[in-house]
Amino acid sequence: MLTDTERAILDLEGETFRFAGSKEQAIVERFGMSSTRYYQRLNALLARPEAWEYAPTTVSRLRRVRASHARSKTVRQSA
Repeated sequence: MLTDTERAILDLEGETFRFAGSKEQAIVERFGMSSTRYYQRLNALLARPEAWEYAPTTVSRLRRVRASHARSKTVRQSA
């Protein structure tokens, strides 16, 4: 079962931010945590089936982005 905070993190990821820094500002205002801690919690959430059940589109998108970044990092390291 997801906590209210975990659901709110997934909800925030479904939002669109128009200005640079506005997402980071929202993270601090809503959760009172650093961006680093927020992304640590988000990455842990992406592995949980409950997160996918709550927000399948958002979780699927974020998993694809994470996999793409991992592939890019691997390519850069092997070059």
